[in-house]
Amino acid sequence: IHVVSAGFWAGVTIVQARTGAAGGERLFRPLLGSAAVAVVFGVILWGLLHRGGFGGMERVLAAGAVAAIVAAGVQGAMGGPAVRRLKADPADGQARARLATAQRIAALLLAIALICMVTAKYA
Repeated sequence: IHVVSAGFWAGVTIVQARTGAAGGERLFRPLLGSAAVAVVFGVILWGLLHRGGFGGMERVLAAGAVAAIVAAGVQGAMGGPAVRRLKADPADGQARARLATAQRIAALLLAIALICMVTAKYA
């Protein structure tokens, strides 16, 4: 569940970043929903698999988790108001640009999170 929801979240974010947030107002709720599921199941996995120790692997995973949580925060804080404006006026270029910027920042942070998750085993 963690991997599938995170994959959807990152995939949609990257596509939105590359397309200037085209149709982003329709995907906003599923995007943040998948982010919430990924974070919740990440916490559950942490508790099951990494309880008690905080070695190199856990430090790298924690850095990735922080990057992912910040990405969700950026999407919510910058994207939420932009989406509300876009629902009221789909031609609002400033709101579309703000949403695209949020997606670009989040895409970078999610790429960092992905790199951390993949490489943590080798830390």
